[in-house]
Amino acid sequence: MNFKLSAVLMLVTIVLGAMSAPARAAALSEAEARFLDQLVTASVVLEQRCDGYEVDGSGGVQLGARLLGSPEAAMAMIDAYAAAIKARDGESYDPAKFRAEVSEAAGKTFRRVRTDLIRRPKGACADYGDASVDHHLLRRY
Repeated sequence: MNFKLSAVLMLVTIVLGAMSAPARAAALSEAEARFLDQLVTASVVLEQRCDGYEVDGSGGVQLGARLLGSPEAAMAMIDAYAAAIKARDGESYDPAKFRAEVSEAAGKTFRRVRTDLIRRPKGACADYGDASVDHHLLRRY
């Protein structure tokens, strides 16, 4: 009886711990989610080597500053995205810059955009590339 009770308590502890882990991660604000979505989309366009697009670095920081309120907040989101990429790739990263919610949201956007770019390369490259140019994350060359 004592063994069964201990096993049940251990199981409850594990389940409650697993349930509360996502709750501990801070949710992205609407502005953060929007900027991250746009940032990830632009990076996938480059990763898939869509012709005619290159990074517009200052434009990305300016967009983030408009959405998030400051260049520092924009750089923090860019750093969090970079840390998420490094963590996913098994590279060393600054744990102070890593945010689980950024990694999760970026992964979802990355998979969605990349799948569309693979399925319809020309149309999706134009759609996502032009949207990223409009947001000043990319520029045409």
